[in-house]
Amino acid sequence: MPYAQIGKIAVHFPQRIETNAMLADQYPRWDIPLIEEKTGIRQRHIAQPDETASDLAVAAAEKLFASGAIDRKNVDFVLLCTQTPDYPLPTTSCLVQDRLGLPTRCGALDFNLGCSGFVYGLAMADGLIQSRAAKNILLLTAETYSKYIDEDDRSLRTIFGDAAAATLITAGDQRSLWGFQFGSDGSGGDMLMVGDGGARSETGAIKPRHRKRWNSRLYMDGPSLINFTVDAIPRLVDEILADNGLTDADIHKYLMHQATWKMLDQLRSRMNVSDTRLPIDMAEIGNTVSSTLPILIDRLRSRGELGEGETNMLVGFGVGLSWAGCLWKETTA
Repeated sequence: MPYAQIGKIAVHFPQRIETNAMLADQYPRWDIPLIEEKTGIRQRHIAQPDETASDLAVAAAEKLFASGAIDRKNVDFVLLCTQTPDYPLPTTSCLVQDRLGLPTRCGALDFNLGCSGFVYGLAMADGLIQSRAAKNILLLTAETYSKYIDEDDRSLRTIFGDAAAATLITAGDQRSLWGFQFGSDGSGGDMLMVGDGGARSETGAIKPRHRKRWNSRLYMDGPSLINFTVDAIPRLVDEILADNGLTDADIHKYLMHQATWKMLDQLRSRMNVSDTRLPIDMAEIGNTVSSTLPILIDRLRSRGELGEGETNMLVGFGVGLSWAGCLWKETTA
């Protein structure tokens, strides 16, 4: 039985960098030190006006191919997670397939999930591999949330950064991903949303949970999202452990979606987990939505902090509301 393995990861950031010092100069009345204390974010990468999610995804994939991890002709399937597609249709993954010069026998699929998207993508890739439908899968996560954010929006502009990650998922003999669990609660769809651009008219459309304070197309109810996270995620962790006959002591690291420092620090406290076991690493890039987990894995690998055979837990959560988690062991290709 073939199983999915997380292979090489390549990351791409837009060249443009927006620092908190730049925001302080532009908006002297913003309390930047307090904002930075809560978010844990000092700067973000921001896409140019004509730079889209597909541009970032293609750049990340080209880095992956340049590394020698795989020949592009051997890619069987493209899974692209984005909430900022180039067009409502056609699917961005099909455009990416063409731009990358991948074989036309290659499958291509977009899926619209945000901060839980990487774990959902791993589950889909594992299913494709176990069913023998594919052997080599390009899992792309790419977002340009900055395009939804008004420049005067103090709450969102200081958090979200643009990025893409290309993760190679290959078939192997070892089971390295297991224990997947998922959750969704559409009653919380009004906590984080873009209310325009779809087919739904104003009649019957869901509205932001509270009055919008800013002109951004993107609306976020931060306090409600924190309350959801610190309630749902520890329960998810406990359920994954119990269902797989494990305890907290069996987990090397909890790799969580990098939302904000405040949110993750509350999870550390609620779960009674040390800083090193639930790492926070977003100060220079911000919240990159579906790319936070692959970026985190890539950074931990580069520092030698993920040992082969150690059991880790991957957890994503956010817009939808949607959440997902699984167990993962690093393997050597």
